[in-house]
Amino acid sequence: MLETALQRIRRASGLPVAFGGLVSADGRSMRLTDFAGTTTLALNGLVVSAGNGLGGRVVTTARPGRVEDYAADPRISHEYDAPVTTEGLRAIAAVPVAMGGPVLAVLYAGTRAPLSVGARALDAMGQVAVRLGTELTVRREVARRLAELETAAARGRPDATTAEWENVRLAHADLRTLAAETDDPRLRRRLQEISARLAGEAAPTSLNPLSPRELDVLAMVAVGCGNAEAARRLGLLPETVKSYLRNAMRKLGTHGRMETVVAARRLGFLP
Repeated sequence: MLETALQRIRRASGLPVAFGGLVSADGRSMRLTDFAGTTTLALNGLVVSAGNGLGGRVVTTARPGRVEDYAADPRISHEYDAPVTTEGLRAIAAVPVAMGGPVLAVLYAGTRAPLSVGARALDAMGQVAVRLGTELTVRREVARRLAELETAAARGRPDATTAEWENVRLAHADLRTLAAETDDPRLRRRLQEISARLAGEAAPTSLNPLSPRELDVLAMVAVGCGNAEAARRLGLLPETVKSYLRNAMRKLGTHGRMETVVAARRLGFLP
């Protein structure tokens, strides 16, 4: 995921070198793990402490930063001058990857000439960081949901009328929402597979007449979403949601929203 983001940064910013790493769970450090355009191993595995150097400052401030000549810039500390100069980097910009919370990662781009990284390049890097932040947030939310579900599974499958089973239904709806939000096709397929397992897969997938989008809409209806809310969560128009609902009703031979949800649950298409 970081590797793809770095290639995007190089294309968007026009800068020849890009690298980055994830911030530790406690927010105290970041390890550089992914690189594009580097010619040495000087930066590989470098641990950057929060507050130190350009990247460490970005971790603590959650704001982009840039320097025209890294080793000579008085605004940053210089614990990492040796690996940076070994790689030959001079002008460097760094942007935080964050989605309204702590910084999850830092993305860098730079050049081996002492040139200023312009605002346009910095904005392009920021757009890549937002996209990566969405992907990281989705993956972390999936991991959290799966941990909750594994804990529930260890206690045994709850009765369909219990509050615990209602939590499973909410998790199912959330996973369908996340699948709709992600741009990663592999992650989207994984989320859809997990959603199918939550539904219990009472019938083989080949016998399920509902499309993935029709299941998305029914999952939202099942947890109480109206058409407008379902549309917002799935990135659709309300009229499109209505169309998917009509299609699901026709396929299942039902005549109302909740009757369709009940039928889908009975057939094992929803939890």
